[in-house]
Parts: sequence; C-alpha cells; structure tokens
Amino acid sequence: MLRTHNCGTLNINNVNTEVNLSGWVQKTRDLGGMTFVDLRDRYGITQLAFNMDVNAELCTEARKLGREFVIQITGKVVERESKNKNIPTGEIEIEISTLTLLNSSKTPPFTIENETDGGDEIRMKYRYLDIRRNPIKENLMLRHQVSKATRNYLDSQGFIEVETPYLIKSTPEGARDFVVPSRMNEKQFYALPQSPQTFKQLLMVGGIDKYYQIVKCFRDEDLRADRQPEFTQIDCEMSFIEQEDILNTFEGLTRHLLKEVKGVELNEFPRMTYDDAMRLYGSDKPDIRFDMAFVEMNAECQGKDFGVFNNSEAVLAINAKGCANYTRKQLDKLVNFVKTPQVGATGLIYCKYNEDGTSKSTVDKFFDEDARNAWKEKAGCENGDLLLIMSGELDKTRKALGTLRLHLAEELGLRNPEVFAPLWVLDFPLLEWDEDTERYHAMHHPFTSPKPEDIAKLDTDPAAVRANAYDLVMNGNEIGGGSIRIHDKALQQLMFKHLGFSEAEAKEQFGFLMEAFEYGAPPHGGVAFGFDRLCAIMGGQESIRDFIAFPKNNSGRDVMIDSPSDIDEEQLKELSIALRS
Repeated sequence: MLRTHNCGTLNINNVNTEVNLSGWVQKTRDLGGMTFVDLRDRYGITQLAFNMDVNAELCTEARKLGREFVIQITGKVVERESKNKNIPTGEIEIEISTLTLLNSSKTPPFTIENETDGGDEIRMKYRYLDIRRNPIKENLMLRHQVSKATRNYLDSQGFIEVETPYLIKSTPEGARDFVVPSRMNEKQFYALPQSPQTFKQLLMVGGIDKYYQIVKCFRDEDLRADRQPEFTQIDCEMSFIEQEDILNTFEGLTRHLLKEVKGVELNEFPRMTYDDAMRLYGSDKPDIRFDMAFVEMNAECQGKDFGVFNNSEAVLAINAKGCANYTRKQLDKLVNFVKTPQVGATGLIYCKYNEDGTSKSTVDKFFDEDARNAWKEKAGCENGDLLLIMSGELDKTRKALGTLRLHLAEELGLRNPEVFAPLWVLDFPLLEWDEDTERYHAMHHPFTSPKPEDIAKLDTDPAAVRANAYDLVMNGNEIGGGSIRIHDKALQQLMFKHLGFSEAEAKEQFGFLMEAFEYGAPPHGGVAFGFDRLCAIMGGQESIRDFIAFPKNNSGRDVMIDSPSDIDEEQLKELSIALRS
C-alpha cells in the first residue's frame, strides 16, 4: 500500500504503529545528525525524522529531496521531543525505515504555503499548484460542503434534480450569449444557456412541481471580481405557490446552509421594498450589517444662500457615529475619494459635532449654529458624530453616497465577514427604460409576472408597474433572485408587446413557451442562487475566483490552458465559418 494513513490523522495514540505515508515534500531541515522533512497531503502535515547515526544512507537521500517532490515512506510513529501545538500531528513524528521517490519536481514558481509570494496571474497559470495551498483547497472543500448541504435540504423539501440542455436557442434579452456553431445545421448556431429559465418553466408545465439543479450558466459580459464567463447557480422552481411560499422555502435553505457549513444561526430575514432600499441606501442590495441609512436633508439645507444645495434635486446625508475626531487629513481623504471616477461626485460637505457640544462644518459661512443643530436633530447625530452631506441629481447622489457609505464602513471595520445579515428586497420595477434602444427592457427577464394590481398600468404608466420579484441579499451582495412567473399566454403576449417584440418576433423566439401555456400551465415561480458568490460570502471573501477550481482572468482567458485559442482551418470549413482577413 502506498499509504495506510494520511498526513493529518496520526497522533499520540498511534505511537509505535508502523505506517505508510505518501505526499509532497513541504520543506526539509538539515540539523547535522538529523534531517526533518515535512510531508504534506490534502489532509495535513506530518514530520518525518531521518537519523544519520541510525541510517546514514537514508538520511543522505532525504537531504536530496526538494520542495514538492512526491515520496512514499514506511516508518514507526514516535513521540516528538519538540512538540508543535499548531497542527493536529504536532505531538508525533515518523522514524523512517524506507523512503521511495515517486516523482521529482521542478522548483515551483511560487511558494506552496498559506501566504504565498505568487501574484494572481502566475497563480492562475499554475492553478494546479495553487490548489495545493490550504486557502484554495479549503475554499473548494467549503464549496463541496455547500453543494452537499444544498442537495440535502432541497431533497428533504421534495425537490427533484433535473438536468436541462446546454445547447439551446439564442434569445435577444439579457446579456450576450456564447454561441456554438452547428456542423450538421449549416450556418446555424446554438447558444450556451445564461440560465435554464424557460426549461424549468416547461418542467412546471410538465408537472414536476419542485425542480432544482446546481447548473453551469454562461454569459459573455464584462468581467470583474464577482463575475466569470461561466458560473454556477442553484436553480429552483415550484408550482402552485405564491411569493410567500418561495420566501419561506429559501429562507429555510439559507438558514440550513449557514448552520450546517458555518455553524451560524440566522435570526430574522428583514424585508424591504426596492424603493426603500434605494431611498435609504442608494442600492438594491444594501449591506445592513451596519446602519448609516441616508437622511433626506432638502428642507434643512435649501433656502439659504448656498447655491450648491439650492440647485440640487437631492441633499442627502449619513451619520458616521463617533467620527467627529477625524483629522483634517482623514477628512481630506474622504473628499478626494468621492471625487474619484468610481464615485464621480464633485465634492463632500461635512459637519463635526464635537464632544463638548460645539459644531463645525465646511459651510459655516452659510449655516449658523441653529441651522447645524437642525441638521443634527434631523440626522439623529449626537456629540462625537460626523455628518457627511452630498447633493446633486437624485440617482447620482444616491449612488455616490452609497459608495461612500460602504467605503467608510470598510475603514471603520463595520463589514465583519463573520457576520451574516440577510435581507429580502421586494417589489422591483418590472421594466426599465434603455436610452440607447429607446424602449423598455425587463429588469429581471420577460417571464416575470407583474403585480396583479399593477397590470392595468402597463398601457398607461409602464415605469410604475411593480414586478412580483424578490432578491435575497447578504452582506451587500445579491446571492439569489427570482420571481413569480407569467403562466398565462395572453399576459405573456402583453409583456412581449411592451418589451418591443412584434407578434412574429415573439413567436419566433418564444413560441414554444406560449404554446406550452395553452396546455394547462400551473401558477409557478422560482429563484436562482449565485452559487459561486454564495460560497465566497460564506468563506468571508468578496471575489468568487478562489472558490472556482479553474477560473478565468479579467479578460475571460484561462491562462493555464491558453484558452480561448485559434481553431484549425479545416474545422472552420466544416462549420461553414470563414474568418475575415
């Protein structure tokens, strides 16, 4: 046997046991008469001891071992003289009787340790080495645990896992599709699914009742830390339900995952309308681990001689508790931050409410102590607090102040990754206006049902129609979203009409779905969780990249296998594709 035990399980109770171990050399230490080797596998590290006085030849061989050499040993478990309390195997070591070199290794391009000297690009190029490091290995193990716990919960709730196709039809809504040429259907293309949306609805028509799938999806869009061209989602659909049924079921899933994987008990899942989220936080995915909600200050700030406020659509403020002691240098950094391109503001007004009861603002010339006290009362400030005020066009000011709010919370240590704060955001707009195409687009997708009481507004005031939709937010990230679906052909046709589809276009793209609705489609709805993002949040990180075994870089490339790549000209001919010179 190449191994009888792994490198993470032996302890003081195994003393005098003969064992076989296999793994990678983490490091070697030559102490003259003794050589020690740390042997690593997926499970941990065990120290190997080679004694020059006992077996000089074996000790000499051990000194030739380099980092990441693959070896197999036989030996006896003994108690260590110098114990290491930081690892489970730290009370023992192995007295070696045989050493077999299974494979040598070149010197790795970065250190295979928790804190590595490798940058992102080099680690992605040699991802198979990066996976040997504990942080990446543990992220992938967490991902496995989340997947397993998800299946266990959904199975207990009567869901059935059904696979849906990867080669589907391209549709014009949503992000750009990845397209796949069909050799057998000349000059025609499949698309890779952005989600299994229509198929899961068809499964409801088929009577499956409760469906789920942990499924790969694909979107050809600009990338950032929490996006990849291929990603995974927990995709679910249920029949004969209302919104409340969906919210309760997937609150249950979220509670189950946090308890099983992290040992965290979640309490309340507060609910907030989209309008309130934008009004209070400037975001449809607010981080509610901390307060700092927006305060509307138009009445308290306008009507004086300060034109910046008077000429603004909105004057908004946040109360930074206990920050009146900020130095001029710290305040200047905040002002400079809001002027960066990522925020796009022209400036920032602040007012300190000092511990001695005095106040000082950057606009004292225009606002006396009584005016500043009115600000204090409106914003709920106390002595020791700092009021930060921004003004301008409503949407831009909300967005800028929301960015400042998160930045300040990061500085103040208010975004603890070990705290989990869920929130349901409800009542999204059904439609949003696109200036480029000069028409409405579905905010979620064209199969989302409008609120029944708002259907009449589709013809008179489309922007006011609310969707029967919901997002689950965690720590300022959307981890899941869904809606009650349209299950009636006439309403679906009306929806397509308001999205600018002609009757012929709607039939061409989605005729199969509308026809299915004519055969007794049940009321249904569902949700999809961003699986990669959920794993990252549970792992206490913002980026999803290190929770994916083989991710792409910010250009959508796999630098390890050098993909995408050129295709052989003969293959292109078979596919009836001619590249332009």
